[in-house]
Amino acid sequence: MSRKLLWALSLLIVASLVLAACQPAAPEVPTDLKTLRINLGTYPDIIDPQKSSFVNEIAHLTMIYEGLTRLDGALATVPGAAESWEYNADATQVTFKLRKDLKYSDGTLLNAKRFEYSLLRNIDPATAGEYAGITDEILGAPEWRGADLATATPEALDALKAAVGVKALDDKGAACTDYEQKDCTTLEIKLSKPAPYFHTVMSLWVTFPAKEEKITEGGETWWNDAQYHVGNGPMVLSALEPSTVATFTPNPYYWGGVAKVNIEYKYITDGAVSFEAYKNGEFDIVPLSAEDLSTVKADATLNAEAMIYPGSCTFNLNWHHGKPPFDDPAVREAFAYSFDRAGWVTDVLKDLGSPTQTWIPKGFPGYDDDETRFAYDPAKTIELLGAAGYTIEGGKLMKDGAPIELTLTFSDTPRNRTRNEWIAGKWKTDLGLDVALNPVESTTYTALTKEVETAPQLYILGWCADYPDPQNWLSVYWMSTSSFASRILYVNPELDAKMTEADTTLDADKRMTLYAEAQEMLVGSTPGVFIWNNVNSYLVKPYVKGIKTTPQDSGWPGVIDPLSITIDN
Repeated sequence: MSRKLLWALSLLIVASLVLAACQPAAPEVPTDLKTLRINLGTYPDIIDPQKSSFVNEIAHLTMIYEGLTRLDGALATVPGAAESWEYNADATQVTFKLRKDLKYSDGTLLNAKRFEYSLLRNIDPATAGEYAGITDEILGAPEWRGADLATATPEALDALKAAVGVKALDDKGAACTDYEQKDCTTLEIKLSKPAPYFHTVMSLWVTFPAKEEKITEGGETWWNDAQYHVGNGPMVLSALEPSTVATFTPNPYYWGGVAKVNIEYKYITDGAVSFEAYKNGEFDIVPLSAEDLSTVKADATLNAEAMIYPGSCTFNLNWHHGKPPFDDPAVREAFAYSFDRAGWVTDVLKDLGSPTQTWIPKGFPGYDDDETRFAYDPAKTIELLGAAGYTIEGGKLMKDGAPIELTLTFSDTPRNRTRNEWIAGKWKTDLGLDVALNPVESTTYTALTKEVETAPQLYILGWCADYPDPQNWLSVYWMSTSSFASRILYVNPELDAKMTEADTTLDADKRMTLYAEAQEMLVGSTPGVFIWNNVNSYLVKPYVKGIKTTPQDSGWPGVIDPLSITIDN
């Protein structure tokens, strides 16, 4: 080897040592952490930030990723990846300033360009995410999201994308160029209308900055493999066996600190099996089902481990407005009187819930304590069906001499079978109607309810608050253009106009009045039957400490702040 080459290699070695010395070492995470074992129930249909919408999906994403803002234990919006934000005078622009030296869980830079990508990916019509409409306040977002990919030219799509009001900026106010730019710390969002709540929207999973290169590398099902989930949240998805187990370990680079436990999700859908596993010491946290409540109350140890507190969900009987007979408004109104809410809560839920005739739950802004319409009255159902030209003969609903089949679809577990048999039995007793039961596998059920083409004729589904504001309950869900209303073909232009007016009103009192009017219109339009509000009910081992609870704990108690949890055993 020549001396020149040897000298050059020596310089390279020295340079590499200098570079290595400049790289900050990863913070140490203890290797002997205990594991918090949780039964989450159904395995997610998808774990993609820009495509997810169900609570079990979100329970994964909020471990791995974080938005520019987040909700704290009081459900107030506080800084997340951003240290601050500021609106202009009329709330048509909001500018976020990221924290300094933000990193992903692999130690690489996280800048504003990553959040620009995640927002644009959410809006992109090719993504077709379930929750994409949540960011429609962004200038140009609904136009690009609504583009017809089959007919629009590439040039037209590029122009629509370029018009979207999302820009990552450097410290000098210039557009950022790439993901390696350290001074790219500002995200500017221009809105098409006043939206003083939009900083809270930026706490939602659709904004989470999954890495573009990992999504590309992993392909269509990238989310089903732990190696492609490199996030900025409190935990790292270190291992994933789909439908079996997910293992989370602390993210050493998380700005808020390092978690004191590992977390393990398992996916047992049968509540009876889950309950027995908990009693055998195989889980630390499991859902507490109504069917097990009497057993728990009779056992001093289990009763002390029960954690029951107010929830944030409304469950409703959905009917598909495009499928007979529920394409007829008269039938929808008639069936709105057919559900025995009090009986359901008492007989089936064992009082783990409360009957409701309105959409926004008690304890949340916009709750309507005066709503009394569509109380249980099966005689009224029969009367209204008759007035609309329908009869019930031999267990069949008839119109013009032709029978119309009624089918109730549900996620198949032994306990869900019993619950849905109760519903069918009540309709048989009260109305003389035979309703077919259609049990399907739990993950398949989730997927069916997400598309208008596959959404069942009749099914029960819930909505749980993302943040405590009527806009989240009304505009996000029931706007005719939202993926949730459109999956059952619910269209109400008058309600759309009222909700839009409320969304854009800056006066707080007037805004709440408009939302109250909107909810009254919603209930009157009988989009389904609002049945009950949940309570959060879990069993938690006594050695699990530091749990912070909120009404929005739809995944498990403590999900809002896993860093506060310890295991003392």
